[in-house]
Amino acid sequence: MKTLISMVLILLAQTFYAQEIIGPWQGELDIQGMKLPLILHVNKDGENLKSTLDSPKQGAKDLPVSKTEFVNNELKFEATNLGVSYKGTLKDGKIEGTFSQGGMQLPLTFVKSTGENKTVFNRPQTPKEPFDYKTEEVTFVNPIDKNTLAGTISIPKNFKNSDKILVMITGSGKQNRDEELFGHKPFAVIADDFAKKGIATLRLDDRGIGGSSKGKDDDTSANYATDISTAVDFLVKKGYKNIGLIGHSEGGMIAPIVSTTNKNVKFLVLMAGPGTQLDELLLKQNESAGKLAGMSDKDLAEAKIGNQKIYNFIKNYKGNNYETDLKNFMTENFKGKMTDAEINQTVNQTKKNWFRYFIKFNPDHYLSKIKIPVLALNGSKDFQVPAKDNLAAIKKSLTKAGNKNFEIAEMEGLNHLFQECKTGAFSEYADIEQTISPKVLEKMSSWILKRK
Repeated sequence: MKTLISMVLILLAQTFYAQEIIGPWQGELDIQGMKLPLILHVNKDGENLKSTLDSPKQGAKDLPVSKTEFVNNELKFEATNLGVSYKGTLKDGKIEGTFSQGGMQLPLTFVKSTGENKTVFNRPQTPKEPFDYKTEEVTFVNPIDKNTLAGTISIPKNFKNSDKILVMITGSGKQNRDEELFGHKPFAVIADDFAKKGIATLRLDDRGIGGSSKGKDDDTSANYATDISTAVDFLVKKGYKNIGLIGHSEGGMIAPIVSTTNKNVKFLVLMAGPGTQLDELLLKQNESAGKLAGMSDKDLAEAKIGNQKIYNFIKNYKGNNYETDLKNFMTENFKGKMTDAEINQTVNQTKKNWFRYFIKFNPDHYLSKIKIPVLALNGSKDFQVPAKDNLAAIKKSLTKAGNKNFEIAEMEGLNHLFQECKTGAFSEYADIEQTISPKVLEKMSSWILKRK
């Protein structure tokens, strides 16, 4: 009888502990003075636990957590795709523990969440209806990849088909037509500003976002370039005659691809577009990000050597079993230096066709063929696409092309999003209320309007 009672008590205790951990938990990471709220949602999945993460300040919701355990009042979870792990102890209604990601370890305490934890952003530049210009919702099909694209044309008053219209190209990752990030809508702000000055725009939802249909699992920047070229052809069919492209970040890499293959493109605006070989750019980007995050010179040097090894493997790989060979390469070279979760995260990120195409990409291949007018802008505090190196490379390529009509401008005190900032760090993007500096809007619009 004693044994049976003991077993019942153990089962009751396990049920109690499981119920105690179920629900939403909120915590806050302190990263170099930047407060980053996190919400952990723990649910029961049969006999196991299942959870997701929200990062409200980053606009991220329901990030998958691959493993969740709660044993003897100790909570452990891993988000393999993010390279995140956590280990903490529940006591007196709090879970106190350590958050780990990318070699960084930070204290993190969770308490039971009491509300929806929605981050309310103040974004004074976001345009609000009614607009003093027309907008037209459009859809069309890419004849190459057969995907549907949806977007918005903003048409100024008294617009003539011979006036200027630009197709807008978003940066990396799946983004909507406003290029929305942290509550900022930079493409909506640009489209609104341009329309008020007599310049039309077409901004598009990326594949698989908003009204645009999903693309293929192995899409690369080359596939996205066919979307933009299709958009240009669509505008030509509607009677527009003076069509340009404006691309931000990866969009500034895609715009030159399109302009070399589609002769209907008459001019380009490159916002933080890359000019250097992409593996070199990523090495500098990682180093700058590490410095801004407070990494030591020793750790920065080790990270650079490690990243260079990985990029060289990708660039030079000639085999037929890429994912397996990549995993073996990572294990052989980084076991002991990286956790299993970090190795798996790196494999998951770098095995994608998009990344393999990206790391091998040399912007000079396209920029050195462009003879149409080009405006290239960079913020002086942009750590993602460092201004001096990339603007110098763009200038060199356009000069090689014999281009007589281009302008290069480094915009003082601006970050990768072209916000006025203090350091340029990623952590500032959400905290800055300004979406895009007015001096950038003025620089772009005045340059466009001067084009004959």
